[in-house]
Amino acid sequence: MEFAPEGPMAIPMWVNGHAFLTVGQAFFDVTNPATGEAIRRVPLCSAGEAAEAVAAARKAQPGWAAMGMPARRVCLAALAEALDRYTGHFAKLLTQECGFDDVTATAEVGAAVAALSGAGVGETGVFGLVLDASRPLAAAAENLAPALLAGATVVVKPSPRAPSAVFALCELTARCEWPAGVVNLLQGDTAAIDGLCAAGIDRLVYAGNAALGVQVGAMAEAAGTAFEMKPL
Repeated sequence: MEFAPEGPMAIPMWVNGHAFLTVGQAFFDVTNPATGEAIRRVPLCSAGEAAEAVAAARKAQPGWAAMGMPARRVCLAALAEALDRYTGHFAKLLTQECGFDDVTATAEVGAAVAALSGAGVGETGVFGLVLDASRPLAAAAENLAPALLAGATVVVKPSPRAPSAVFALCELTARCEWPAGVVNLLQGDTAAIDGLCAAGIDRLVYAGNAALGVQVGAMAEAAGTAFEMKPL
């Protein structure tokens, strides 16, 4: 992927423990809802990029599961502590992309910290998580944490309207020395979701607006992929 010297900064994928640059040329402009200004952009990924992300998650899953739940809980606690330290940074990203005021943005980060700190045990495997832009960070943490604690690995597909906080959370896993490939991020829209299903994930989870969830569920059903819609 070529990055023009002018224009908003591109937010790439996150695969196998590092930023992953694609060769696609199509982008989605991320705008500040308060001003209408294009502040960032994301690549619109599809099947090839989805396969890369799922392959990284699949490769990492046995080792992550073998670590044992106490070690995985330590990883989640370290991530929660780091996220709490960077509350101001994450709140700024949420304010810029979601139009939250300072109180709402800070509360969103706090909800994510609480979810990472107090997770119950979910299902293991390799799963895809699709998010809308309504609670991008908190919904990510609330759905990631139980699965990660159980030994699952994941590919997250955030809304192209609010990608930055989730990308920054992926970066934070590397700073906390998580194993590469446990958490991966795929940018894009419907083609990226189709790509996740085609790449052979064990299940697809959607957290967000119910109307959009129906569309995502239909895509999963068409591909024969197990699907779950989580309420916000």
